[in-house]
Amino acid sequence: MDEKWHVEPIKKTVSANQICRADHILLAIWGMGCENCAMRVRNSLLSLDGVHAVQVNLKKALAEISFDHRKVSVIMLLNAVSSTGNNGRHIYTAQLIRP
Repeated sequence: MDEKWHVEPIKKTVSANQICRADHILLAIWGMGCENCAMRVRNSLLSLDGVHAVQVNLKKALAEISFDHRKVSVIMLLNAVSSTGNNGRHIYTAQLIRP
C-alpha cells in the first residue's frame, strides 16, 4: 500500500442507547475506487455532529449511516459525501436509497 495515500479512520465513541435510538439511512456512493476512497467518505460522514456510526461497503458502493435526524439532515449527509472529493482528483456523489 502506498502510505502517501493511506487514510486513517477517525474514531467516534457512542453509547448503545444512541445507536438503538438512531435513525438509519442507506446511501449509494459513486466515485470510490479503493479502500482509501471508502475511508475518506466514511470519515467525512462520521465527522458530522449527530452521525453515530458509518459502514461503507466499497464493493457494493453503499454507505449505511446511523444518525440523529434532529442534528443532521439527509442533505447534510449527501453534501458531506460530495465535499469529500473536492481535491481535483476524487469526485464522490451520493444518492438516498433507503430512508
